Amino acid sequence: MELQPGLTFRLTCINLGAGARKERPLFSVMGGRHPDVAHHHHHRQAHHNEIDGIMNRVFFFAAFLLIAACSDDVPIAPTNSTATERPNILLIVVDDMAFSDLGSFGGEIPTPNIDRLAYAGMRFTDFHGAPMCSPSRAMLLTGVDAHPAGFGNMLEELSPNQKGQPGYEGYLHERVVTISQLLEDAGYRNYFTGKWHLGSGDIAGPGARGFERSFGLNSGGASHFSDMRPAYAPSPEIVADYWEDGVKLTELPPAFEYSSQYYVDKMIEYLGDHPSSEQPFFAYLSFTAPHWPIQAPDDAIAKYAGRYDDGYDVLASARLGRAKKLGLIPQYAGRNERSPKEVPWSELDDERRKYEARAMEVYAAMIDEVDVHTGRLIDFMRPHGLLDDTIIFFMSDNGAEGHDLDETWPMESFPEIRKTIDSTHDFSVENIGRVASYTLVGPNWANAGAPSFNLHKGFPTEGGTHVAAFVHYPPMITAPAISNDFVFIKDVAPTILELAGVEHPGDEYDGRPVEQMTGRSFVPLLEGKGHTDSDRVTGIELVGKRMIRSGDWKLTHMPEPYGIDDWQLFNVQDDISESHDLSADYPEKVEELKSHWVEYAKRNNVIIPDWVSGY
Repeated sequence: MELQPGLTFRLTCINLGAGARKERPLFSVMGGRHPDVAHHHHHRQAHHNEIDGIMNRVFFFAAFLLIAACSDDVPIAPTNSTATERPNILLIVVDDMAFSDLGSFGGEIPTPNIDRLAYAGMRFTDFHGAPMCSPSRAMLLTGVDAHPAGFGNMLEELSPNQKGQPGYEGYLHERVVTISQLLEDAGYRNYFTGKWHLGSGDIAGPGARGFERSFGLNSGGASHFSDMRPAYAPSPEIVADYWEDGVKLTELPPAFEYSSQYYVDKMIEYLGDHPSSEQPFFAYLSFTAPHWPIQAPDDAIAKYAGRYDDGYDVLASARLGRAKKLGLIPQYAGRNERSPKEVPWSELDDERRKYEARAMEVYAAMIDEVDVHTGRLIDFMRPHGLLDDTIIFFMSDNGAEGHDLDETWPMESFPEIRKTIDSTHDFSVENIGRVASYTLVGPNWANAGAPSFNLHKGFPTEGGTHVAAFVHYPPMITAPAISNDFVFIKDVAPTILELAGVEHPGDEYDGRPVEQMTGRSFVPLLEGKGHTDSDRVTGIELVGKRMIRSGDWKLTHMPEPYGIDDWQLFNVQDDISESHDLSADYPEKVEELKSHWVEYAKRNNVIIPDWVSGY
């Protein structure tokens, strides 16, 4: 464990037995559907007034456990039969955020509300998700590898040889059970708002997976405003796939001003009557920001006018220095190599610099808005007693988006989608960030946002999977801490179940066979017991790009120009940038990891796609 410079850290256990915290029955009486509660209409000025109040409060007001999955060979402990209570759980996920966007991870964007939680909790320096959205979210909620969960590939990226195959259904399959279903069975009341992206309709949405109230975008992206433009659709007549409590919406309510604002509004609504409930809650807040199209309210964007005129190379150097001072990346780490799509700032003409600077201003405003509205939710919960004995998890699902429009929706692969995007959006620099804009932040800023990691979202490299994550839970984490242990996203599910005193059913649930969890609880890590399984094997495959990791050794296989279309070996302890291929020096290690890959691929029915979409 590496400690933050200038502070003294300690991590202590708490007694999880009877009387350790406010008592609740181990299995509370299960109620029916959550009754309707009054809707909270919030206007923008009110949002900022609320945040001003939050910023003057002591940061220990929240119990916030990050969604982080840590490797540990200690199995889930049996439920303590003398336990008399279970914590509330708040899970917060952001979409496509760079490793150093938050102030507490080296960023320059003001994120005071989230930073208070991060600095008072346990930050992870080696937390990993999948390279893209749906696979990460599938593993998060099930503790199972994405392939058997139904997301061997993104639904939008399925290749002909994968379609119709087990594990490639493109929705969260019935052969897995979610933690929300298990928590519901154990008496939790479950609420969801934001991006779902695990299937749609009333049989594949949140309501079918244990959430009694839900408001969500079931697809991967859309306009962040109320115009309901989808991020991708084959026809201009199609609107974004929003659902509320199992009902598809044809328009958004007037109170929907901006995605981050309204997702928090709805979560506040759902939690509005909970102080009177004897049941604990599981609340899953899934921001769409900062996923493309990058958009934010005008007043938020205005705060960053001119802030990034010096360019992404200057930003990368500044963030690299701050992350080192915070103890979040190794002191030896240098700037990552440029990806094939990157261009040095000094080589851009004035017009391109203006475009790039505007894009980053909007992106920064999106991170700012996530912080503002996260603070607003915490500010609501605290006086209502909803933060008592609450664990809050916070993480990004994958690395920053570094593709451009041509890579994401190439005309030769997705002609109808690309024609719809081109015909329904305004691509002018002046309109970036506003209604009908369609801009991706791009590879230059994405790699500056993770200045020592290789590549970005979509790749099984550090830049694609290595994300900012932290845990805040004062009853267990009594002083600020930094953990350098490897943590994987599918470890979150068993961690939540252990803390809630709920057991996974094993290989059968509700009369049907289900996959057993392969994630591992990291409660021992939170208790200060540290890492106990340095040789844990972890595999990832998505859109044909793949990696296998054992301890600090990592074997990757990627197509040109991002790789060599063959296996490459790296030691990420000594080479966090994955810049030195050691395969020729350690052929035995290559063969060892390749054998692990074969086992992983067979166990999870990995089908390498017979096409490359461009992503």
